[in-house]
Amino acid sequence: MSKSRLNFKANTLPAIVMVGPVVVIMVLLIAVPLIYVGIMSSCSIDEFYNVTYNFTLENYIRLANQDYLKIYSQSICIAFITTLICILIGYPFSYFIARTKSKKKKILYMLVIIPFWTNSLIRIYGWRTFLGTNGWLNIILQLLNITDEPIDFLYKTGATVLGMVYCLIPFMILPLYTSIEKLDVTLLEASSDLGAGSMKTFVNVILPLTSGGIFSGSLMVFIPCLGYFFVSDILGGGNSDVIGNLIERQFQGGNNWPLGAALSIVLIVVTLALVKVYQKLGGDMDALGV
Repeated sequence: MSKSRLNFKANTLPAIVMVGPVVVIMVLLIAVPLIYVGIMSSCSIDEFYNVTYNFTLENYIRLANQDYLKIYSQSICIAFITTLICILIGYPFSYFIARTKSKKKKILYMLVIIPFWTNSLIRIYGWRTFLGTNGWLNIILQLLNITDEPIDFLYKTGATVLGMVYCLIPFMILPLYTSIEKLDVTLLEASSDLGAGSMKTFVNVILPLTSGGIFSGSLMVFIPCLGYFFVSDILGGGNSDVIGNLIERQFQGGNNWPLGAALSIVLIVVTLALVKVYQKLGGDMDALGV
């Protein structure tokens, strides 16, 4: 056996052993399901709602239904409001964490991570109990004589947005924190030495340098918000549906898997398009976990 062949085996075999299992897992858990969903989206159903492999584009044509268009716009509106609120809350909090130099920094950072230790579904049910007519919020309001009777906070768009913000705000804070922590302090000092006030420094120096964190955080909030159907179901009561609710209903109550698959494909395409826009604008793909 030649020396070059021995070197090839010595260099290639460890790489195959290390990368091979990962490739197999990626193919089985990501590529195969996506291919299956793509095929399913072009199938049909018979009068008994059984999937038949008569390939058609009818499912994609049905997506232009007026009722669906209303839910698309409502879903985008909820996602936009949620993202905006997450920016307004997350940016000051992230800035405060990044500029804290004491031991409190770790504690504040842990406060962002701790919610991930509990299933989001359980936490949303906790909000449902808290906001209910017999919940703690109404009890406190009545004890303080702010209200005379319980207020129905649930099953409104506001409750859905609240749940979305609660679930997704860590995804805004983490990239913002990373972006703000990388700020060169000397630039802030130079801005101050040149006579710029706090507001001018923020608008002309801090905001442009942390815009990448804002955009990556916005994507990480906006995209999942379109699919978090359980938040809308539990807190919105079906009155503030997102695209995820349409998909869930087609696979469950509607028993129309091809149409649900077509909706899923559209959502995936929207996600890839937004990530591509982010990449074209010079965003850091590592911040998105891509």
